[in-house]
Amino acid sequence: MGFKLLELKMPTDFTPGELKKKISKKLRIKPTDFSYSIEKQSLDARQKHRIHWKIRVGVSSPALPGPEHPTRKIFTIPSIKQKKKVVVVGSGPAGFFAGYTLLTAGFAVVLLEQGPDVNTRFKDIVSYERTGILNERSNYAFGEGGAGTFSDGKLTSRTKSISNERGFVFDTYVEAGAPPEITYLAHPHLGSDNLRKIVKNLRKMFLEKNGSIFFDTRVINIQVNKSSGVIQKVETEKGKMEADYFIFAVGHSSYDTYRMLIRSGVPFQVKPFAVGCRVEHPQEIINRAQWGQASLPGIKAAEYRLTFKEEGLLPVYSFCMCPGGKVVPAAAYKHTNIVNGMSNYRRNGPFANTAIVVGIHLNRLFNREFDPLEALEWLGTLEQKFFNFSDSYSAPACKINDFLEGRISSSFMQSTYPLGLVPSDFSSLFPGSIITALKAGMKHFCQKIKDFEKGVMLGLESKTSSPIQTIREKNRTSAGIRNLYIAGEGSGHAGGIVSSAADGIKAALEIISQNN
Repeated sequence: MGFKLLELKMPTDFTPGELKKKISKKLRIKPTDFSYSIEKQSLDARQKHRIHWKIRVGVSSPALPGPEHPTRKIFTIPSIKQKKKVVVVGSGPAGFFAGYTLLTAGFAVVLLEQGPDVNTRFKDIVSYERTGILNERSNYAFGEGGAGTFSDGKLTSRTKSISNERGFVFDTYVEAGAPPEITYLAHPHLGSDNLRKIVKNLRKMFLEKNGSIFFDTRVINIQVNKSSGVIQKVETEKGKMEADYFIFAVGHSSYDTYRMLIRSGVPFQVKPFAVGCRVEHPQEIINRAQWGQASLPGIKAAEYRLTFKEEGLLPVYSFCMCPGGKVVPAAAYKHTNIVNGMSNYRRNGPFANTAIVVGIHLNRLFNREFDPLEALEWLGTLEQKFFNFSDSYSAPACKINDFLEGRISSSFMQSTYPLGLVPSDFSSLFPGSIITALKAGMKHFCQKIKDFEKGVMLGLESKTSSPIQTIREKNRTSAGIRNLYIAGEGSGHAGGIVSSAADGIKAALEIISQNN
């Protein structure tokens, strides 16, 4: 049985039969005499009149010379020699995959989640969008599956050192019901509708390995033995829990947990992050700008990625685009106002949205040293400022062309944001250097994408990443505490579903290595 890799171009709406026919013609082998698998698939839209898929396929056939299909390297998890207990705090990608890896190795694992299960969480979110009454423990930020559960579910990551972990994450998602295409698409995504189902299946897989999960269980304190440098137990609302190791994977929004850890002596430092707004357009505007037509057979919706950097100005870039999606109220705490984006798997909504954010470092922005608690306070105050603007979760908003001309908009196009838009002057909400960069960036983006100026800026996007970062030892433990690991977006060392999951896996592997 021989094997050959082929690079092919296929129309955007190709069928499996058409792909097999093309392989047959290319190799001059009968369709019945070979099998194939798609190794990679990416859209080439550089020439609008010739948009096509670039596909790499691996073909196996007795008619081909050479070796068989190379065996993919399997991610292996060693088994431990003696059973120990690990408490994992947070059920997002980092927390789940840390706990799941440890269970596979033979540890006893308890997973604590301050929010409810995903079904209850979904009902609470629907209620919030209908009434404007926020549940601080069950919302777009908190609850089973973490913030990523209600997002576009993007599985892209630029981190090059996590290829083995990435494969394990993708395989686990497929086992839990994700579409197999995520293993080969260049820009895979799950969609929020799929994620709600996948998260429930992941929970089932976790429990089948004899893991324990406690919902609605918030950690309120840790007890550190300063002489030995270890956590002895965590204190929760439902009692104290002892363990040999503790992993905190609480996400980027859990300010209360950050403060508790800092006050307990866990070291953090200030890091770069970004703030800005969401921008929303009719999806057809984006489709026409990117494809030259309103729709493209076989493709869900057009995307874009934008960056702007000019000497003397802060960098501006797009983040977490949601084609065919909606803008959502993503506040984690009452009296704060934050927006985010989400989309379902089919990406078939009439609007597109993305974050347009300005990269900042508080020390450089204000020319003084911030400590971690001050950084959290600064960001929290900004989030409160957006709430105070209308004394509600309605989103401050402005048309892009009005923003560039220094005007306050008097009306808006239809928006997906469920709690209403309030005309605003963004210049009164952000520091001047952020507004200067944001205007320059928006002007540049209007030159890059036709009719970009027809979009609407709305709300505060403040959750691209955490403003602070845990200080780690080489073995990934928190500096000075030998059995504490802080992983995922809450660590400040990862961002997004895949890199957060990989960060949790790597923390688990360090614990496993200590017990072999």
